[in-house]
Amino acid sequence: MLGPKSVEHGSAVIRRTLEAASSTPRPGAHPDRDAMSSHDIVQAAWKAFATHDADRISAVFTEDAEWLAPPGNATATALDCPSHLVGREVITRFLAEDFSRLFASDVDVTFHGFHADGDRVVVEETMTATLANGNHYANDYCLVFELRDGLIHRVREYMDTARGHHTVFGGAEE
Repeated sequence: MLGPKSVEHGSAVIRRTLEAASSTPRPGAHPDRDAMSSHDIVQAAWKAFATHDADRISAVFTEDAEWLAPPGNATATALDCPSHLVGREVITRFLAEDFSRLFASDVDVTFHGFHADGDRVVVEETMTATLANGNHYANDYCLVFELRDGLIHRVREYMDTARGHHTVFGGAEE
């Protein structure tokens, strides 16, 4: 039978072990990102996107990240780029360089909701901008972000493709 001193000693050992385990970073851990909620990670990513700074954008994606938009969407068509972007480098280049070739100025995103459930965050938004051709752009989006290890691993983007084509090209979707 254990006496009270043995129980106290055992409790102290367990407490110290748990405290040490929680303060020891795991391999590949990112202390700032690990402390953030999935909601906060995606909000921070939007701030990075807005800078068009390749290093800041790259830092929010996994190496094998994917960004999937509807095939033939107006942005992909106008920029002659794929609607399914694969890899951190490709996504970063699109957001840092290609995006502003079409959305030339006055880019504004109005967020209507961030809905997080575990490593999945759904963002509802409206984006407006002045296009390179001078047209005013306005479209509603729903984006589903999937996180892995505190980084964006996959984005599925949904938008009104007919409205996008009409705004970008002045007519119906091709």
